[in-house]
Amino acid sequence: MIPLGGLSTQLGLSLVDATRDRQEELIRNTVQNARSINAFRERIADVETVDQLIEDRELYTFVMKAFDLEDQIFGKALIGKMLKSNIEEPDALVNRLSDPRFREMYQELGFGTDGTGNLNTILFKWQERMVDRFVDRQFINAQTEQNETLGIVLEFRAAATKIETPFDILKNADLSRFMRRALGIPDSAAGLDIDRQAALFTKKFDLEKLQDPAEVRKLERKFVAVSDALDTERLASNAAVQLMRGAVQAGAGGGFTPITLNIEAITASPIRYR
Repeated sequence: MIPLGGLSTQLGLSLVDATRDRQEELIRNTVQNARSINAFRERIADVETVDQLIEDRELYTFVMKAFDLEDQIFGKALIGKMLKSNIEEPDALVNRLSDPRFREMYQELGFGTDGTGNLNTILFKWQERMVDRFVDRQFINAQTEQNETLGIVLEFRAAATKIETPFDILKNADLSRFMRRALGIPDSAAGLDIDRQAALFTKKFDLEKLQDPAEVRKLERKFVAVSDALDTERLASNAAVQLMRGAVQAGAGGGFTPITLNIEAITASPIRYR
């Protein structure tokens, strides 16, 4: 994992983008992950029911990590009931759970409504898609542990093309924070009625633009600039700020004068690094 301590989020993001393939290769090849991936490839084709998946602790743990549900691993009864529910019924458990990760897992795993009969598990392309999902999740989580703002950017990138309505954003706290800050909406707006929040997003931005990578990058730059400006602890540990503080303290004044930044000017064009 590339250390990001002391870097601005924009610089850290540039570094992460440049090294992502290499970092993901290293994740695949760690002893523990390589063992988990091999076990998944070797045994998943034999899994035909929800109960079989849950009973195989190694496969079950792999799948839960792939959907970023590691903190729910011990809730086997809930997961089993959710995967066996009928998504066509409005009051089904999968439809009542507010966390979108459960629904995504339900749809991706593809078990029948009684928890039996799964053709996905025998498909090589599906198996490799699950492995990629597992590795991507380990990568994103590793970056998030170092810099939450950077992690949210990576989360938004992964979700952007799937967003169709404001509610697809609002059901996820990180995506909601991203859009509020990128669109100049105060964080306090999170306390508004959900329909009012949706109306704000619709008024501020045409969600169809999220299909354009260039538009997503513009939102990223604005989100990063605002988030870093608000993150005083990260600002204090930033290497450039430390150098500025040291230079000022070495001078006659012995004080440190904060600089007021024009966020609009910063986010108007991309920063290029050589």
